[in-house]
Amino acid sequence: MGLLSGLAAGIGVLLFRWLIEEGQALFLPGHQVGNYEALPVWERLITPVFGGLALGFVFSRLDPAQRQVGIAHVIDRLHSERDSPVRLPLPNLLAQFFGGIAAIVFGHSVDREGPGVHVGAGITSQAGQILGNSAEESFILAACGAAAAIAAAFNTPLAGVVFVIEVLRVRYRVERYLPIIIAAVTGAVLSQLIYGPMPAFDIPPLHIGRLAELPLMIGLGLLTGITSSLFVGLIRRTAQVTARWSPLLAFPLAGLVTGLLAIEAPQIMGISYDSLEAMLRGELVFQALLLIILAKLLATGLSVGLRVPGGLIGPAFVIGGGLGAATHFLADGWLMPLASSPSFYALVGMAAMMGASLRAPLAALTALLELTWNPGIILPGMIAVISAELTNSLLLGQDSVFTALLKVQGSEAAHQTRT
Repeated sequence: MGLLSGLAAGIGVLLFRWLIEEGQALFLPGHQVGNYEALPVWERLITPVFGGLALGFVFSRLDPAQRQVGIAHVIDRLHSERDSPVRLPLPNLLAQFFGGIAAIVFGHSVDREGPGVHVGAGITSQAGQILGNSAEESFILAACGAAAAIAAAFNTPLAGVVFVIEVLRVRYRVERYLPIIIAAVTGAVLSQLIYGPMPAFDIPPLHIGRLAELPLMIGLGLLTGITSSLFVGLIRRTAQVTARWSPLLAFPLAGLVTGLLAIEAPQIMGISYDSLEAMLRGELVFQALLLIILAKLLATGLSVGLRVPGGLIGPAFVIGGGLGAATHFLADGWLMPLASSPSFYALVGMAAMMGASLRAPLAALTALLELTWNPGIILPGMIAVISAELTNSLLLGQDSVFTALLKVQGSEAAHQTRT
């Protein structure tokens, strides 16, 4: 079960990624993936608006139930019907697959990892329906597909497994997690066969500083926790206000907001991993970091709240990476000479933002370890991630972003977990 589901989900997710990259290379200047910065100003404005109109036209002709996509939809289907087989419907899977490709290629500020989780879980769910699996078997199959999707997306098999525990709320049992682990390993192996053994991001050598810098990790965690709360709050409030809007209105509006912001900050268009890698290399000045953080938070927060069929894990990485790099810039200039590299602070910020937004601190720390292959980053990472989580959840009382979305939808899965 684990091997076959990992193969099926991994192939589906990697095909999804390949089509996005081919679509970007087809129309972006220089045929370069993610090269939205080279577009003329007028194209930055109209490209996401046109994409929003096209997506809105298609989605407005779907039944409202068929428009439900993304990780929140997967959680809803996993936990809403406790004693029935898990069914992730084919129309929703197709809407996510092709809608996610279109949204990212046309420059909307969303990611491929959230849709990838839906694609992976949806493919294995469809296989389970064909085979007539029991309720428990179908539940495990969907979890296998999700774990394989995260593992294939970032080349992080262990983080894929932990993601299923924390984000999808699949309770640990040995008989459940053996196939889930096998699926995650299979997804990572497929990713390595195609993209090589290196991590998902081009990470320069890390220089980890002295213990005197640890208080800065608390400060970075507090800053990231506050930013995460604002991010989740913007998504929740936008989803509440626009819950009854037609996609024909919501998606072009998301495109217009993204296009207007991209006039000054074209780095926010698409997934923005090229900008994240520039942060990791310490190439961006403080003003550019602030602009990207603010524009990415607004564009992604509004887009996800307006139900554009893309994800938010990648944007959370970009926002968190920007916060970490900005913290390094300020501390190194004003407080004391830092021994740590900008990439170190950016990576810790990425993990803290992911952990706080998804309420998944262990998944964030596991991803941090697997992305860097450096156990020395775990102690400062733990301090920042826990500080961000406590700030977001205890001080500011914010839910995880997916719980917030499920509450807006009135889903039973916002309050219960399948045992």
